[in-house]
Amino acid sequence: MSWWNEQPLEALTVDQWEALCDGCAKCCLHKLEDAVTSKVYYTKIRCQFMNADTCQCECYDQRSERVPDCIDLKKHEVSSLHWLPSTCAYRLRSEGRPLPEWHYLVSGDRDSVHRAGVSIRGRAISDEFVHPDGYDEHIIKWVE
Repeated sequence: MSWWNEQPLEALTVDQWEALCDGCAKCCLHKLEDAVTSKVYYTKIRCQFMNADTCQCECYDQRSERVPDCIDLKKHEVSSLHWLPSTCAYRLRSEGRPLPEWHYLVSGDRDSVHRAGVSIRGRAISDEFVHPDGYDEHIIKWVE
């Protein structure tokens, strides 16, 4: 049984919820929202605590304290988070869609997300090096 394609998000255990994350780290990219249209634009700027090589948070258990605007997806109705990328496992499952072949729960390989070119590995810079007023200069088109 592939629990990840069958169980609704609200039925997942804590361990299953954590395992569902595909490790792409796109949710840890800074985003800009157009005040008029509400359209969300992704930037190539990542949180300083996102490890650029592993695409894993270096302070995961303390992320809400260290980064006050970090969003804990488990505390939200995923279907209301319109900014989640179209490839996000949480978004896919909230829409009743199966996980893609590159997801490690399907492939058995945590690096398959990187080989498939879905993660931010090698494509993002730390927010330590960019002034917030300059974020608009780093808008990207490779996240949908």
